[in-house]
Amino acid sequence: MNLLETLQTNALPEKYRNMSTGELEERVRKVKKKMGDKLFIPCHHYQKDEVFQFADATGDSLKLAQLSQENRKAEFIVFCGVHFMAETADILTTEHQKVFLPDMRAGCSMADMADIHQTERAWEKLQTLFGDTILPLTYVNSTAAIKAFVGENGGATVTSSNAEKMVQWAFQQKERILFLPDQHLGRNTAYNLGVSLDEMAVWDPIQNELVFDGPPEKVKVILWKGHCSVHENFTVANVKQVREDHPDMKIIVHPECSREVVALADLAGSTNYIIQAIENSEPGSAWAIGTEMNLVKRIIQQHPDKKIISLNPHMCPCLTMNRIDLPHLAWCLDSIEQGEDRNIIQVDEKTSSFAMLALDRMLALS
Repeated sequence: MNLLETLQTNALPEKYRNMSTGELEERVRKVKKKMGDKLFIPCHHYQKDEVFQFADATGDSLKLAQLSQENRKAEFIVFCGVHFMAETADILTTEHQKVFLPDMRAGCSMADMADIHQTERAWEKLQTLFGDTILPLTYVNSTAAIKAFVGENGGATVTSSNAEKMVQWAFQQKERILFLPDQHLGRNTAYNLGVSLDEMAVWDPIQNELVFDGPPEKVKVILWKGHCSVHENFTVANVKQVREDHPDMKIIVHPECSREVVALADLAGSTNYIIQAIENSEPGSAWAIGTEMNLVKRIIQQHPDKKIISLNPHMCPCLTMNRIDLPHLAWCLDSIEQGEDRNIIQVDEKTSSFAMLALDRMLALS
């Protein structure tokens, strides 16, 4: 089946587009009630409220995949997130469990910035440049194929919460690291550990070249030229504007933001770190948050006793996350109830095996 045929096969039927919100919600409730423990709906923090309300569990991508793994009663896991998240859930769950993605178009632009062909080509050239001195690390926000590549080559996955620990571990194994696919998380993490910016190079997968001004032997960290399209839109200008308009407001950002923005912020950390920081803050405190808009709006609603704004007032939600909407969720659940194998995420055995190596190396240190 070619790409066009795949998209047509997975196109949302018109009847779901024409249903009211109430009708769609009733369909979701009906299937959830009927299927009971056989159905599990993990939902990422960045999802729309119309979907988020039906979550059986909420969290970041790895946590949700692990909860899917632990839930042995569930035969059908409907992952409300993006493609790489559902892949990780499929890798971790058993053969009798099926993982579904309500809309197969829900990808991740960051994960797509490092495909396996580019990575293998880069690795060959980097081995020529540096020999056997490099250990690959990949952010969990990457495809199963990239996780497998890293696992096969002795490396591990990282999260935004444990990135520093994993980079420290990697430097105990090899002289250099290759960090995929988000250059900003890699740069911020290495910088926090004392690696200077002039010891970091960037690998450009489009040009297939190392971008670095100094002598190659000085390179300690090779950053893949990838980024989160949401977090890269928080700028130094945004920070300066908040400082001017709200001088008493604390700025907290995700480490997928650029080095310049993180350096100017008061705090930086993972999605869970941001959520906990706001929850534990004093009533009346003021915050500007640099992360995805659906989550920021939800935090604002949950904390009416605090003044909270988005660091960038013109931010829109993550477009690929937002492909998972109420009509697609209802259609996916109806299809499962009717015994149709539609929108299933399956990672082949070889890829799963090597990807598990990368995940296990990380989990062993957690």
